[in-house]
Amino acid sequence: MSEEKPSSILLVEDEENLHEALKLNLELEGYEVTSAFDGAAALKAIDEAYFDLIILDVMLPVVDGIQVAETIRISNNDTPILMLSARNSSADRVAGLKKGADDYLTKPFNLEELLLRVSKLINKNLKLQDRSTVSDLYQFGANQIDFKAQEATGFDGTTIRLSKKETMLLKLLIENKNEVVPREKILQAVWGYQVYPTTRTIDNFILNFRKYFEEDSRNPRYFHSVRGVGYKYAE
Repeated sequence: MSEEKPSSILLVEDEENLHEALKLNLELEGYEVTSAFDGAAALKAIDEAYFDLIILDVMLPVVDGIQVAETIRISNNDTPILMLSARNSSADRVAGLKKGADDYLTKPFNLEELLLRVSKLINKNLKLQDRSTVSDLYQFGANQIDFKAQEATGFDGTTIRLSKKETMLLKLLIENKNEVVPREKILQAVWGYQVYPTTRTIDNFILNFRKYFEEDSRNPRYFHSVRGVGYKYAE
C-alpha cells in the first residue's frame, strides 16, 4: 500500500526564531515545509511548485505579505493563505482578507490554534481539489452552456453570447453545485482582485442568468442570491 504524499506548506516568515519553531512543529505534524524569508522569494517558490497552503507573514522585506497575497490571487491561484501579523486592528484584518487571505492570525498566537487552522484550511482545499470540474458542454433543464465557445442556449431556445466574466461565473457556480459560493471567492476567481465590484454588480450577473435560463425569473429554480453570504447554483 503506497504512502500518501504529505501536504506541502510554503512558510513565509522573516523572523528567524519564529520561522524555525513553526517549521519544526509543522514537520512534526507530518507536513512538508518549504521556507521563504521575503516576499520575492515566496513569489518565486509559488511559481516553481504547487503548495497545499501558504503561511504568510504581513511584515516582510522586499515585497510585503499583502502584495504577495494580491499577486497570488491576481494570477488566479486558489491556494489557501493563512496570514500572520503583529497588527491586530480590524482594518488590518479586513485588508488582509480583501487581498486574498483565507484566514488571519495575530501574533503572538497559540501554536495549537495555528496547527488547527492549518489542518482545517488544508482539508478544505483537498475537498475542493476532489470536486470534479464540469465539461465544456453542460446541460440543465432545457438550457445548454458551451463554456469553450462562450455561448449558451436558453430555456426558450434563444442563443446567448456570453461574456468572459459571465462564463467564468457560471462555471464557478456550477462546479460548486448546491453550495453557496462566498462573494470573496467570486472576487478571487472571476475578477482576480484587480477591481472590486459591488454586490450589485454580481447581483446583475445573477439577474442576467435568470433571464437567460429561468422560465420564471421571479421564482428562480437554478440561480439564487443568499443575502449577506454569496450566490448558489442549485439543481
